[in-house]
Amino acid sequence: MASPWQFDLSFIIRALSLCQWHLSYLVIFWILQPILFYLLFTPFWPLPALYAAWLVVDWKTPEQGGRRVAWVQNWQVWTKLRDYFPITLLKTKDLCPEQNYIMGIHPHGILTFGAFCNFCTKATGFSSIFPGITPHLATLSWFFKIPLIREYLMAKGVCPVSQSSLDYLLSRNGPGNLVGIVIGGIGEALQSVPDTTSLLIRKRKGFIRTALRHGAHLVPTFTFGETEVYHQVLFPESSRMYRFQCWFQGIVGFYFCVFYGRGFFQDSWGLLPFPKPIVTIVGEPIIVPRIENPSQETVDKYHTLYTEALRKLFDEHKTQYGVSKTQELTFL
Repeated sequence: MASPWQFDLSFIIRALSLCQWHLSYLVIFWILQPILFYLLFTPFWPLPALYAAWLVVDWKTPEQGGRRVAWVQNWQVWTKLRDYFPITLLKTKDLCPEQNYIMGIHPHGILTFGAFCNFCTKATGFSSIFPGITPHLATLSWFFKIPLIREYLMAKGVCPVSQSSLDYLLSRNGPGNLVGIVIGGIGEALQSVPDTTSLLIRKRKGFIRTALRHGAHLVPTFTFGETEVYHQVLFPESSRMYRFQCWFQGIVGFYFCVFYGRGFFQDSWGLLPFPKPIVTIVGEPIIVPRIENPSQETVDKYHTLYTEALRKLFDEHKTQYGVSKTQELTFL
């Protein structure tokens, strides 16, 4: 019988690689930023002063395509993160590099491991799978107002999900741009429970309108396994904890989810995700005409086409990735 304290060194290395993804933001926010502020009161004050001046000059860069750094996206640590689960990216159709795209990413999960690894790093081979296409993963705009963190996000090809940012990438940055949007957003994190496939999408139509305004083709994707890597504690809507989660989301911008996974040692609990396969299937693009001021009827039409394509994509692949043949997508 294996000891509960037994551990695999290769697993530990992969787990540490995964941890650094989150810890790096904490280090930047809680250590590097205070150091930068402290330097203002030392003989090294020109360093933070120059960075502050740089921020003023560079403030709009995240809204104008960002500043990706290939060296960061190619770090070997991302391949270890990929191998932890592992994470795989598969396509059903090619994407033409002469066209721009909005990719709907489903589901959100707790921490969107699949979206990050596939579209912010080179670990799963996006460039070789979709040659000539540059991915941009859109996230909350206020992250880009935080010094140093904004630089780290841009280096990985992350962009704000603001309208001005999307407009720039889809109309003023040339062809071959793909903007990945987690359609369900942070609200969908509360739906992230193993063996469930509930998506917040019924009222999410802004991405359809944006696609129509720019003639950007719509690409549905579904990531199998994203909701399987953590167990989440759900609270009744009448409970104080649920009200706290809603209050927290209103203040900070994301939900305070109570979840758990495994620990570093075998059969232990912790905050590491369970190492289960995560597979992102990229569907066939939906051709979208360019309509500067689309009517609500047109938006609804393409929203229906998108949800039907997403459901079809899910149904065609679900049994290959551990989902019951009878399980259906639920649109909330």
